[in-house]
Amino acid sequence: MSLPAALGLFALTALAEIVGCWLVWLWARHQASAWWLVPAALALAAFAWLLTLHPAASGRVYAAYGGVYVTLALGWLWAVDGIRPDRYDLLGTGLILAGVAVMLVAHWQR
Repeated sequence: MSLPAALGLFALTALAEIVGCWLVWLWARHQASAWWLVPAALALAAFAWLLTLHPAASGRVYAAYGGVYVTLALGWLWAVDGIRPDRYDLLGTGLILAGVAVMLVAHWQR
């Protein structure tokens, strides 16, 4: 799997996880209808299925996925929850993505 394809898969997987968890949170914290649990379950099932498509079930792959997840979670915080990330969020995300880049580039050069 190419690096761009892997990053796209990481992003799609993270989005499914974030949406599924956010919908459960809506139901639990904001007394949203229990019907919100149906798309939540579908999103979390998609998340689990997407994990099976990743290049390998290894710590390195999941660590790289985690970095993409953190980045998208902060984007979700801003876009959906209306909370703008501060400079520390952005600095932390930059450091995380630099680590992801180091791991993935090293992995794809082998």
